Amino acid sequence: MRRSPIYGSIYGLLFAAMAGVALPAPGAFARTNEGLMPIRTGSFAGAYLAGRVAEGDNDLNAAVAYYRQALAFDPTNQPMKQNLLIALLTDGKFKDALPLAEELKTVPEIERFSRVALAIDAISRKQYRKAGPLLMLSLQSDMDRLSTGLMSAWAIFGEGKTKDAIAAVEKLDGPEWYNLFKTYNAALMADAAGDKSAARNFYQQAIDDRSGGSAAPDTYERIVEAYASFKARNGDKKGAIDLLDQATELLSGRLALREVRAKLDGGEKPKPLVSTPQQGAAEVLYTLGTAINRGGAEAFAKLYLQMSLPLRPNDDATLFQLGDIAAKLQQPEKAIEYYGRVPKNSVYRRDAEMQLGLNLAETGKTDEAIKHLKVLLDQDKTDIRSYLALGGVYAQKKDFRNAAITYDDAVKTIGTPTRDDWAVFYQRGIAYERLKEWDKAEPSFREALKLYPDQPQVLNYLGYSWVDMNANLEEALGMIRKAVELRPQDGYIVDSLGWAYYRLGRYDEAVTELEKAVKLRPEDATINDHLGDAYWRAGRKLEATFQWNHAVASKPEPEELAKIEAKQKHGLPDTDEPAEKRAKAVEPKPDKDG
Repeated sequence: MRRSPIYGSIYGLLFAAMAGVALPAPGAFARTNEGLMPIRTGSFAGAYLAGRVAEGDNDLNAAVAYYRQALAFDPTNQPMKQNLLIALLTDGKFKDALPLAEELKTVPEIERFSRVALAIDAISRKQYRKAGPLLMLSLQSDMDRLSTGLMSAWAIFGEGKTKDAIAAVEKLDGPEWYNLFKTYNAALMADAAGDKSAARNFYQQAIDDRSGGSAAPDTYERIVEAYASFKARNGDKKGAIDLLDQATELLSGRLALREVRAKLDGGEKPKPLVSTPQQGAAEVLYTLGTAINRGGAEAFAKLYLQMSLPLRPNDDATLFQLGDIAAKLQQPEKAIEYYGRVPKNSVYRRDAEMQLGLNLAETGKTDEAIKHLKVLLDQDKTDIRSYLALGGVYAQKKDFRNAAITYDDAVKTIGTPTRDDWAVFYQRGIAYERLKEWDKAEPSFREALKLYPDQPQVLNYLGYSWVDMNANLEEALGMIRKAVELRPQDGYIVDSLGWAYYRLGRYDEAVTELEKAVKLRPEDATINDHLGDAYWRAGRKLEATFQWNHAVASKPEPEELAKIEAKQKHGLPDTDEPAEKRAKAVEPKPDKDG
């Protein structure tokens, strides 16, 4: 059957995420502080297009309003109803979505959302026998088969049939990556039913699945937390602590595990992660949502997480993950809302407070962010990530002196550094480089590389800084080339290589690399400006002017805009000075993850 030409939108993006296909986001209108404000539109097409724009701006609240307007013009338009259903579910408006889910439950291409939503409602109402048939889909991907199979098993568990539920889990047939989720859910069922022997065996099988844990680290973290709770509740506190210590080595940077251990050390008796069928079904959606929460699939991950909340309202881990997704989607106000809802006694609370501070800075409230992060740091002077967060906000404010002081304090706290501490030295190096105190910056970069050899961000920054100073040129170019080898898709690092060639007067090589960088980061004003300069020096002056026009359209900083506009009018001056002397000084850009 031929689909309507307007079919797609949110559902299309989600379907693509499930199929592993990346689709371009639709163009977006200018964003206000409140997001896209819904206004009345005069036609079906106008409402539909406005909804698409709202989606592209990640403003689902506005998208819902516009799609409802579209349906007012054409109440029978099924593709629009499907878009509205997905928008409602993804925006957390679960109850509002249920009537649409009931209406669309027999439409094969949307039943993975409509029927699952109805099953979630049935499980939340303890209508377990009703849930099973709803979870039988006519069209299923591997993800659908696993999610509906595990949720069906929890519905069977809700009927009091523990052995049948575990058997249903074990019968699920699919790819190898199913195993971690199957074993974990079997462990939770046995644990909730009080079958200690079976629970212990299943938990250990899940813990031993290191390859599965590497592919789904958030799920593995939950397994560790659940098994540690099981051990402690059953008189093996030492075993629980040993497990947490071993997992911390595998899952570095997981503050929640450290918080779990602190609670155990403090004598607090842990609770099971899952003790009801509702919590079990919610855990299925939570773990699958976090497993796919990576570049390009945030909308799909958010949908799974939001659908878990009716089964487990105000769950701390889910709220934290939703905050993480909002931050990734550049919605800092929404992220602050989610992080602020994480309960004070949660193991995720400190992480949430830290992220809340960083998102305050993203909204321009840097002074409030600094105050917030200082309080957090005073609460635990040993938490190195707090120093990194506070230093990062100072740097964002261009207060590099206080950033450097913060990183110095972190280094004193660390004592004997390990590989995990490379970022502290890297960021300290950047702070001192911006302060033009190279005698302090260079040793910090070298220490970062000593801790983490071939770290691409450090190689890029140190190598470029040397090129900028016309020092250690052979070693510097080798560093930048190595960084590009390690991260060939990082437009900023490729730009550094191209600009290094430019500064050395190797213009043809500069053009080659900078053209690659522009393809990777077409929206970046500085990279477009660099390519324009390289074109000019390579004798391609018409292309240079065209590229500078692109740079201006990309909204550079005001001081850079004036320089680019001058080049648009007059080009680059002729000069006989060495290339490294005549080129303008440009700071290398650290990767945003750094």
